[in-house]
Amino acid sequence: MKMRRALTAAAAAAALLPMAMAAAPASQAAPAADLSKCSDVGDPNGGNAFEGRSFGVPASITLGADWTTYTATLTNASAKEMKSFELSGKVLSYVYNEGELDLSPYSDLQYWDTTQHDWKTLKDANGKPRGTIPAPKTLKPRESVHVKLRFRVHKDLPMDHAYDAFTGITGSFVSRYNGTDCTVNSDAGGSFYPREG
Repeated sequence: MKMRRALTAAAAAAALLPMAMAAAPASQAAPAADLSKCSDVGDPNGGNAFEGRSFGVPASITLGADWTTYTATLTNASAKEMKSFELSGKVLSYVYNEGELDLSPYSDLQYWDTTQHDWKTLKDANGKPRGTIPAPKTLKPRESVHVKLRFRVHKDLPMDHAYDAFTGITGSFVSRYNGTDCTVNSDAGGSFYPREG
């Protein structure tokens, strides 16, 4: 279950986060979606480039309740500067069996904009609670990004099966290893289960 969940989370993270183009001439750059994962091409930084922490995601939340606020941090744990760094946030649930629903369409997610001192809603073109969060374009070794977020799940979420849900941030950057451009991404957040009040 843990392995399956980790693979599902990695696939979801790759699908959710728009990557920056590799630092190469436009004629040679490939869309990040077409790039291999750095862990797959043997880059030692591909699997342990980030340290992630989060505080405040409870084990379960009540449907229709007010916002749940938490913080998430990603730290560059590698020895090199991360370039083309991007950050995103999401709420989702892992779907293991046919007929199960993802709770994303029944959820809301916001991040605290430290420059405008206001909550900003994350929502993609399909109305799901995910999207890009403003962040530095580079991250030096031991440098961190900290994000304050809040989420909620609507009262009309069908409770005909159990939900294994996650909310958090994903950090990503484009690396170059042995002449190959590849992508690294990692999550920081927490799992929760929705429950009826």
